Amino acid sequence: MSSPLVERPTLRMVAKEAGVSVATVSYVLSGRHRSHTIKDSTADRVREAASRLGYRRNDAARAIRTGKSDLVLLSLTVLADPWSQAVAATVSTAVTPFGKTALIVADGDWRTVLANRTPDVIFIDSVPDPSQAEELAAFAAQGVQIVAFSETLEPRGFDVIRSGAEPRCHLAVRHLLERHDHIGALTSRTTGFARFDAYVNTLRAAGKPVHSDDVEVFEQHPEGAYRAAMALLSRPDRPTALYCTTDFAAIAAVRAAHRLRIDVPRDLAIIGVGNTPEGEHLDPALSTVGPVGFNEALARIIVGRLTDREGAPGEVFDFPWQLIVRESS
Repeated sequence: MSSPLVERPTLRMVAKEAGVSVATVSYVLSGRHRSHTIKDSTADRVREAASRLGYRRNDAARAIRTGKSDLVLLSLTVLADPWSQAVAATVSTAVTPFGKTALIVADGDWRTVLANRTPDVIFIDSVPDPSQAEELAAFAAQGVQIVAFSETLEPRGFDVIRSGAEPRCHLAVRHLLERHDHIGALTSRTTGFARFDAYVNTLRAAGKPVHSDDVEVFEQHPEGAYRAAMALLSRPDRPTALYCTTDFAAIAAVRAAHRLRIDVPRDLAIIGVGNTPEGEHLDPALSTVGPVGFNEALARIIVGRLTDREGAPGEVFDFPWQLIVRESS
């Protein structure tokens, strides 16, 4: 005997459950809730009612009608980087209550996605070529909501996040110089890279030599960084302190030190760049330079683009970095 058909929950049913109008339900569940028109408590009540009833929108029909996909696209250069993983987790948690799904692409492949669909918001973690500003402005003019991480771009219909990161990298090297004369570096590249330049320039300013044997270049993933750290720390005349141009390289260096039975920080001080949550919870906790509360703030900016700031001309959001000293140094 077949089971009776279960009526699919409708907007009207959610409205009755929440004690509000159908228009209010539609407005909240579309992700267009604005605090000056609908109270947060009302919006929460609507979402809770929808969850209890198991309400699901007809997303295919909505995509045809609005041209939107209910996707938040995260273009992250290195997916294995703990910073990227933390960004993805925080943003995904923030946009889920609005009926959005975070889609992650690697290596700057956001153009391919935009050629086939229109995400509600896109976050791009690196815009290395200033000429891409024209391309971003063109997409923004077509209604794509964009948040881009760049120290040089100016907003043109899209938001720009700045960190003031590179000057703060000098603070990491200076911190190591307070107790160490022999400082090595793990870096993803040595040419045209401000984070590595901070290492070279700070040592030279302190009258310290820069030896090529104290520098290892790693591939852009944690295992590549681990292999580079093992090579550097296995040398007879290894450094007593290590500056790493990313937190994931610093975390890999701590793993390598443990493998080689080198005590951190007694025998080797380590500092990274980025202030990732994984570094904070490492044993020992990782010293670093980076912004505080960045992921949560980024999530708020993206949610703002989903709601109140759709169609905004674009803003600059500045997140200055700072030195964060923990147990590893």
